[in-house]
Amino acid sequence: MQTELSKRLGVEHAVFGFTPFPAVAAAISRAGGLGVLGAVRYTAPDDLERDLDWLDAHTGGRPYGLDVVMPAKKVEGVSEADVEVMIPEEHRQFVRETLARYGVPELAEGEASGWRITGWMEQVARTQLDVAFDHPIRLLANALGSPPADVVARAHGQGVLVAALAGSARHARKHREAGIDIVVAQGYEAGGHTGEIATMVLTPEVVEAVDPLPVLAAGGIGSGQQVAAALTLGAQGVWLGSIWLTTTEADLHSAALTRKLLAAQSGDTVRSRALTGKPARQLRTEWTDAWDDPAGPGTLPMPLQGLLVAEAVSRIQKYEVEPLLGTPVGQIVGRMSSERSVQAVVDDLTRGFERAVDRINRIAGRSGQS
Repeated sequence: MQTELSKRLGVEHAVFGFTPFPAVAAAISRAGGLGVLGAVRYTAPDDLERDLDWLDAHTGGRPYGLDVVMPAKKVEGVSEADVEVMIPEEHRQFVRETLARYGVPELAEGEASGWRITGWMEQVARTQLDVAFDHPIRLLANALGSPPADVVARAHGQGVLVAALAGSARHARKHREAGIDIVVAQGYEAGGHTGEIATMVLTPEVVEAVDPLPVLAAGGIGSGQQVAAALTLGAQGVWLGSIWLTTTEADLHSAALTRKLLAAQSGDTVRSRALTGKPARQLRTEWTDAWDDPAGPGTLPMPLQGLLVAEAVSRIQKYEVEPLLGTPVGQIVGRMSSERSVQAVVDDLTRGFERAVDRINRIAGRSGQS
């Protein structure tokens, strides 16, 4: 599964694997893909430094990348406290009542609530980059549009390719104009923040819009046959995220959540604003249903919603309150029916890819050719 882009980056397979877990990222790279570590949860530079040191020691010299979240435009003088006071009391009361209805215990006194807005603030992302550029990363990806121009220039100055996610051809063209090297066409089926266009439609539109820039297809991809389809549509690789959540190297810290993922079907996800305030595909739960219910107060815009629910989500996860327990995940969750190693997932992708290519060759009357 090699393409011009995978050869350029020195990887055996054109499989780019996004994950928040260093062990998964390292295993993807060792298996011949390119592991991309998500940095949004690292609010302390020392923690990211520790895990990048670990990656350097466990990738066997193979390339890896980093995914950050930073806006193209800087907002000056806005702190977390400034945003916090904008949350209406009605919404805080709704959270309290929902948690009480399901008997969710409080966190211990003084215990931190987990994810906060800080991981999405530009100054935090810049400290992450200060750490990352001291390591041999080969790819810098941004999940929130094109990164600032000076960041793109800094990456290029160090020989690092820059990728950005796009949910439409219009967004993709803006990335090209910003000097981005790789566009990730993320379809409606993907986990996390997504647009309205399905991968099968979006991929060729983006390929045409940014030609000759390489495009990665993302969303609903979890088999070798789907990889072959993506390359047939003009992509130079695939960007996979959800499929790694149930690998043996993943560290979800929740047996209950793993069980829910393994049992879920493709129709058991929903695009909801419940987590961040922007539409994000995730497991459908009684928590997402509560926020999507017209009788409720409705969600707040980003970043207010994320601040509002941060402690609640931490409590739900810590105490594994199954009716409310969920995670961002794509529609490919229907294929995630067993726990497998990262290597086993990659082996399945390559075998499926070979079968798909053989099938097309037979249809085209080229049996025996590759």
